[in-house]
Amino acid sequence: MNFALIILFGVLFVIAVYLFVQAIRCGIAVKEGEKRLLSYNARTADLSYGKMTYVDEGNGEAILSVHGIFGGYDQAFDTCKDFASDFRIIAPSRFGYLGSDISGKGTPAEQAAAYAELLDKLGIEKVYLLATSAGGSVAIRFALDFPERTKGLILYCSAMPFPEKPETFAEYAGPPEFLCNDYAMFLISPLFKAIMGMEPSTIYGMLPISERKGGAVLDAGVTNPDMARNFDDYKIEEMQVPTLILHAKDDKLASYKDVENALGRFQNPTFISFETGGHLMTGHSEEVKKAVLDFTGKPKS
Repeated sequence: MNFALIILFGVLFVIAVYLFVQAIRCGIAVKEGEKRLLSYNARTADLSYGKMTYVDEGNGEAILSVHGIFGGYDQAFDTCKDFASDFRIIAPSRFGYLGSDISGKGTPAEQAAAYAELLDKLGIEKVYLLATSAGGSVAIRFALDFPERTKGLILYCSAMPFPEKPETFAEYAGPPEFLCNDYAMFLISPLFKAIMGMEPSTIYGMLPISERKGGAVLDAGVTNPDMARNFDDYKIEEMQVPTLILHAKDDKLASYKDVENALGRFQNPTFISFETGGHLMTGHSEEVKKAVLDFTGKPKS
């Protein structure tokens, strides 16, 4: 056997061992993720749209938390947990995520209508909406379709409407479907920092991805392109809802430039930007909490 072939077999053996070890680590992490989900007091409502799983914690005025891609009731609640002492947090899984069904085409309008039905079941008339990332399209749709039920709209490192009707847009805006599984995403998690500006450890809050895949694929093909695909239906200029926009300049997933371009479409928005923090607004929890309390007119506890 020549030396080059020995080297090749050696490299292949190392790769095989690495992939095997990563498969074991991934399996352990998935089990831990499943155990973590049990720590949330999640409930499931039967709606005309199907099942919707949600967390309902706290007292007082309600914040409806609208999570982003690869989220669920856990991400939705964790985004707002700093407000749980001041507000009632309603944190549902959007269509296709963690126990929530997909109904119809799964459009933002359908998701917003399902939210309204959930609020009816919970006896809640009005809410503040706090949306992150891909959840922005659904929250904006809710504010447009149900302004009488919206006290305020908080867009937190969120997707933004286009400043004008685009000539072209991505019909599929998200990770390819073959990556939407536990092992593939676990393997590429060391690249999260370079690609998304997030720590590789973020993967542990995303697992199990197998229970979020339907929602992620729906977001990529339906939710994310909706404000471009149906631009004329998003009459942002006519929206009377008070709006707070929070965004980091170094966000690699939701462009800060897109926020600047979209600001003029909102009526007198409150805009707060951060130099750093990335898509998760890391390091700014106190400033974010203060901004939300000021926006809602609630004294800081």
